[in-house]
Amino acid sequence: MSGPVRRPVIAGSWYPGNPDTLKRDILRYLEAAAIPEIPAKPLAVVTPHAGYLYSGPVAAYAYKAVSGRDYSSVAVISPSHRAYFPFVSIWAKGSYETPLGAIEVDEDLCSRLLESPDIQDDAKPHSSEHALEIQLPFLQTVLKPFKLCPLIMGRQDLPLCESLAEALHLHIKDPGNTLIVASSDLSHFHSSITAEKMDTKVAGHIEALDIEGLSADLEGAYSEACGGGPILTALLYGRKLGRTSAKVLRYAHSGHITGDNSSVVGYLAAVVY
Repeated sequence: MSGPVRRPVIAGSWYPGNPDTLKRDILRYLEAAAIPEIPAKPLAVVTPHAGYLYSGPVAAYAYKAVSGRDYSSVAVISPSHRAYFPFVSIWAKGSYETPLGAIEVDEDLCSRLLESPDIQDDAKPHSSEHALEIQLPFLQTVLKPFKLCPLIMGRQDLPLCESLAEALHLHIKDPGNTLIVASSDLSHFHSSITAEKMDTKVAGHIEALDIEGLSADLEGAYSEACGGGPILTALLYGRKLGRTSAKVLRYAHSGHITGDNSSVVGYLAAVVY
């Protein structure tokens, strides 16, 4: 494995830096997650990206849905929390590293995606972004070795989501063996009552594959999802492939962990199949 290495930046803070502790925590989350039978191999999952103490038990529901499945490549789509840029940033070569080891970048897929004018080879947004990194130890635990396509959205408007979904549709050669991971938390810093109302709307749109409704709600601030762009992209990609079944597997918010319901963050796990 050669090329630039993206080192972990939130190991030891957002999730354990010790590989044994990290693996043990993830397995414990997975063991506690009880999901219904998914009748087809998942095409995409939606999963949160807070620290594992808060969102790990919810994320486990999404990852349990793909546990033991074979995927040769995984495209993780993340929002950008620390930088604005009007395109999708891709880490196109080398590897991403976590305490569980290095993941080789799918350089072939990444190079093809760079044919899209809305996708650029720019490593800078990846240097400190947590929302992509935090998905990787779960993926390393539940899947056999895979190659990674790391994508960070600087904009999350519907036109860019449509462009990214079209690029994925055009350039993923084997969609049956490629998993899309949409990294997103939901509402931020509302009371639990308000958060649950807002987040229920997002859940309903996902299960109905109501892309236009979800986009309108997010644009109008009737609902919130800091990774709304990744969610919309995953649903649009599913629509292009005729994969129009989705199920929300788990919802919770930070108040369920802290006991403070005055200001919470919402987390959701869902699967598209």
